[in-house]
Amino acid sequence: MDALEALGTEIVFGLPGVHNLPLWEALAQTDIKVVGVRHEQTAGYAADGYARATGKLGVALVTTGPGAANTLGAVGEAMASAAPVLIIATDIPSKMRRPGVVRGVLHETSDQQAMFAPVTKGVFTVRAADQIGTTVHRAARLALEPQSGPVYFGVPTDYLRETVPHRRPPAPHRKPDGDVPDLARAEALLSDAKHPLIWAGGGALRSGAGEAIGVLADKLAAPVLTTFAARGLLPLDHPCLAPNPVHTPEVGQLWDEADVVLAVGTDFDGLMTQNWAMPKPPTLIAVNVDADDAAKNYPPDLTLVGDARAIVERLLPKERPGLHDTATRLAAIGRKVRQRIREEEPQALDFLSTLDEVLPRDAVVVSDMCVAGYWVGGFHRVRAPRKLAYPMGWGTLGYGFPASLGAAAAGAGRAICITGDGGFLYAAGDLATLAQEQLPVTVVLVDDGGYGMLRYDQDREGLPHRGVDWDSPDFVGLARSFGVHADRVSGFGRAFRRLLGEFVESDEPNVLVVKAKLKPPLNTSPRWYRK
Repeated sequence: MDALEALGTEIVFGLPGVHNLPLWEALAQTDIKVVGVRHEQTAGYAADGYARATGKLGVALVTTGPGAANTLGAVGEAMASAAPVLIIATDIPSKMRRPGVVRGVLHETSDQQAMFAPVTKGVFTVRAADQIGTTVHRAARLALEPQSGPVYFGVPTDYLRETVPHRRPPAPHRKPDGDVPDLARAEALLSDAKHPLIWAGGGALRSGAGEAIGVLADKLAAPVLTTFAARGLLPLDHPCLAPNPVHTPEVGQLWDEADVVLAVGTDFDGLMTQNWAMPKPPTLIAVNVDADDAAKNYPPDLTLVGDARAIVERLLPKERPGLHDTATRLAAIGRKVRQRIREEEPQALDFLSTLDEVLPRDAVVVSDMCVAGYWVGGFHRVRAPRKLAYPMGWGTLGYGFPASLGAAAAGAGRAICITGDGGFLYAAGDLATLAQEQLPVTVVLVDDGGYGMLRYDQDREGLPHRGVDWDSPDFVGLARSFGVHADRVSGFGRAFRRLLGEFVESDEPNVLVVKAKLKPPLNTSPRWYRK
């Protein structure tokens, strides 16, 4: 706990168990706030939500064996979305472990850290009590350094009762920014481009490159396309910000026309590129902290390795005229995209318009893997960096509600959870956490009586519904039974707008249940227009 305090940790999420109780004793002697949750998966997701809302280290404390294993889905999402999360888990007492033998000690696993190896940047298990402090620092630094991601830290429970000398934590080491080869060549390519385009990913947002990208885009009169992880990178009124998402033909045409693409902090994953059906541009310049990551999907013609903000700030191509023309065209594309939504799914446009008009300016929107969440992830107008958390890294259903607890606990603004009935039930027990902590969360629970996306898949293939329909519980009654204010509406009309406005202005947590069925948007794989 001394090591966590030295790292600037202000809050941790966790669940006590018989092996990790000493951690709770130690926490009582610190200024670190503890948010106790009702399931270890929630601890992992809440740490992820906190990390995405703040850019700081999210910390989850769990116990041995099944407690640690319960976090794996959340850890996998953090890994795929580059969220800096530290999982601190106890392990069985070192004196009871016999190499190569599972003896049947309570919660014993033959190799607990091995479960985490495929879904983390690194795993650490201390072999002596006096290694704890320094190893926590090593694990935290690994989680935070680009490309950020989750790290596992395991400690045999008997070490937590030992007395060890206090050690000063190692000073953080920052690699100096060195020369970037090919910077001049990149400037020349951008200067000569007839149709330059900037594609910005999560690495650009995490590095704080938004302002630099905005300046460069102005200079080049280049549209800026943002991935799901980079939503909010530029202000909504920036003249070069292209409407989202690239999965609409109107926006996708910008990619098709580009002769030079500057890709900043992205790996061009399958979800953004419609499983790589988007053609490789004639010239691709990649800015990335990891050259291999930059090249794994669309091999660049030029790679600038380093911090996104530092490199973009150093790019000085010749200024190109046409900023007004770019802004005018992007505004027209935005109108076409909205008209497309109005024609295809008018309910979705009502939903999106209400969010745009009613949500507080500092609200953090946390979406789940549900049809309403797909609309928000693709089309919601995100006002600033870190104001949208969307689990399209690994695509974990059940992310929205527990991650919103972490986002709200961060104090970064009211958290608005957009979830469906299926995903919400994954962590419904943590309504108890919501009530106990009185976290500023508004849950918008869109109840379509089942797994709406999967129902759409079966309908599209002419198959009977199997496993996708159910009788919904009384979600309003459920929330109220935990002491959380709740109400319900049908559809996204005036009643929804009025109640949502009231709920987001409240100081208390609340749940708004919306009975509605939405058609999935174009950014869901069954509706991709590129095949």
